[in-house]
Amino acid sequence: MTEHRSPDARFRTSLLEENEGPATNPTDNRTMGEIIAARFSRRGFLKGSLAVSAIAATVGPLAMIAADGARAAEGSAFKFDELEAGIDDKHHVAPGYDADVLLRWGDPLFADSLEFDPTKQSAEAQARQFGYNNDYVGYIAIDGSAEHGLLVVNHEYTNPHLMFPGIVSIVEKDGKKKAEVAPLSKEQVDVEMAAHGGTIVEIRKVSGKWQVARDGKLNRRITATTEMALSGPVAGHDRVKTNADPSGTKVFGTFNNCAGGVTPWGTYVMAEENIHGYFSGQLPEGHKEAANYKRLGIPEGAYEWGAHYDRFNLAREPNEPNRFGWIVEVDVNDPNSTPRKRTAMGRFKHEGAESIVAKDGRVVFYLGDDERFDYVYKFVTKGTFNANDHAANKDLLDEGTLHVAKFAEDGTVDWLPIVFGQGPLTAENGFGSQADVLIETRRAADLLGATKMDRPEDIQPNGVNGKVYVMLTNNSKRKADQVDAANPRAENAFGHIIEITETDGDFTATKGKWEVLLKCGDPSVADVGATFSTATTAHGWFGMPDNCAVDSAGRLWVATDGQGPKATGRTDGLWAVDTEGAARATSKLFFRVPIGAEMCGPLFAPDDQTAFVAVQHPGDGGEDWEGFGRPSYYEDPSTRWPDFKPDMPVRPSVVAITRQGGGKIAV
Repeated sequence: MTEHRSPDARFRTSLLEENEGPATNPTDNRTMGEIIAARFSRRGFLKGSLAVSAIAATVGPLAMIAADGARAAEGSAFKFDELEAGIDDKHHVAPGYDADVLLRWGDPLFADSLEFDPTKQSAEAQARQFGYNNDYVGYIAIDGSAEHGLLVVNHEYTNPHLMFPGIVSIVEKDGKKKAEVAPLSKEQVDVEMAAHGGTIVEIRKVSGKWQVARDGKLNRRITATTEMALSGPVAGHDRVKTNADPSGTKVFGTFNNCAGGVTPWGTYVMAEENIHGYFSGQLPEGHKEAANYKRLGIPEGAYEWGAHYDRFNLAREPNEPNRFGWIVEVDVNDPNSTPRKRTAMGRFKHEGAESIVAKDGRVVFYLGDDERFDYVYKFVTKGTFNANDHAANKDLLDEGTLHVAKFAEDGTVDWLPIVFGQGPLTAENGFGSQADVLIETRRAADLLGATKMDRPEDIQPNGVNGKVYVMLTNNSKRKADQVDAANPRAENAFGHIIEITETDGDFTATKGKWEVLLKCGDPSVADVGATFSTATTAHGWFGMPDNCAVDSAGRLWVATDGQGPKATGRTDGLWAVDTEGAARATSKLFFRVPIGAEMCGPLFAPDDQTAFVAVQHPGDGGEDWEGFGRPSYYEDPSTRWPDFKPDMPVRPSVVAITRQGGGKIAV
């Protein structure tokens, strides 16, 4: 049997480590660092430690501001007094704004939901309460209102050491306190499964404050046991058939739903990301899926679900992992509808599915594969969006062309179609159909020569300026001999942001141009090589860009994942980033999370008068913060945010940020 990751290992796995994954790309395709370096190189260009001094001559004119700090500040699109960066056990927002907790893990969502009791958790109760580790947040207006709509929220994963009482023991090892976590019972695993998935809940703004409508007719919980349908080219294929589903068309549940999106026709799409952790066991010797699963890091065994359910044990259900790693579409207008896994959009570790309607009416979705050295994708529907006929858009996501990005040294990007029979995607390379190509999207992209990126996360098209923003969080596997002018740091600890301009402003184009918008990290440390503008303050810089949002004015907001006492000396948060004019590459801190938390979301209401943000896994990793200095767990957390009550555990939550006295944010 494959060795399972122990519960103790799960305790210590931070989200940064989890999302980085096992780095399974075996190809010698060029990395983005190599391409950036070559693009900005000069004959005899210096490498290594001298590369930092050449930054201004290469990336500088494109990503740094030539104007002085005062001029850049005056040209900023964001008007608010910046928040101070720091670390403590609370959340903080810029002066003049309120940040109100709207939804917490365990909050009742229905009129008959049980009130949250962390000492008496059950799967039945959790399935009718707000789930754990809220990530993506979307808003779907009811009757076109910016103050009455459906909030849709992904629940990515669970932290059992922070969820369940009585499972952690503190032991002394090598002079340090360490936490040991007892194996979970089947009942606790069932709670975990019910805490995954997503929430759809009606909200309304009353007297300037948002409220949850527990009697909302469209309220719904989606979990790891919700019945779903496979649709598109993979539906019914032999590789997705199981003992429980010999038809290969019916799947139970979705999990590790990270970022996501809302379609132009008002459905909710959930991206399945780090699916590898949920599977354990060992494939039968010589099984045909071995290479496929290895490319995705399956099995990791971080979760104990396989000990209680055969479908998560590869020895018993070897095809089950092929039924995960997809984009899931949910019709929010029918709480009894069957969510559909849209297989035409490819199978990998999806981070987000943000979309935009192109000039010809087709819809384009941008998709990141959140792994070190993996790829950037986009999906272009075959059909066109009909704004006047909701039913006409019902199955748009079942037909279209998936593309993968290849970035060139001359500043162009080619979007390569991932289509069976084209180029290397043939029977000679082991593909029998488009279904095979989509099940093994990563291998297909490998063969096409796609560019290996540093953890592609959220990708946001901007309908105002026609750009596309790619968040690249970091890459701890970059070796010292890969250091170059544009990536002047081993292990690329802080990540960067790339800006794409599609040809003729056409988001369906197969060719575009790319630019580095920001190299992240502390600009006061020369060796870091960050490229924030000179107007960016000591509070305004950030590292590890993850999720992002573009508000209705076309302004970019960036959320981070992985900052903290050791990495940056500040918690994660939400930063406003200028992308135009003299202020380009100027960043300002607007909101920050409590210790141990990751900043997810963000989302702006249609009128830009509310920013919704998701605070995920608060209180994790307390031993890294000198203000606490020991492992954080249910009975002894580094914070009791957001309730700050001795009988309540730390709770992931969605926060609604509004301007005091009303009005648009940051204007």
